[in-house]
Amino acid sequence: MTDKLQDHLSYPPRAMRAERAAAYLAMSTSKFLQLVEEGRLPRPIRIDGVVSWDRFELDAAYDNFKDDNPPRRNTVDEALGIKR
Repeated sequence: MTDKLQDHLSYPPRAMRAERAAAYLAMSTSKFLQLVEEGRLPRPIRIDGVVSWDRFELDAAYDNFKDDNPPRRNTVDEALGIKR
């Protein structure tokens, strides 16, 4: 088996195939592709038949999910009268 340079890099590559993009976002490949199909994650870029996702677009889409998820209530803090 031949190692590729990108297998040893300490930073994520700019372009990622579906499996790596899903791992980058800490989800299964099937969930990743479902979110792409739903338009909640960016569409891939095709270069001469190579399908990949732009890391910067994935980062931006992930940041958008934060806006969709308000902070959860902490009922223990509420019971103790702790305000945050």
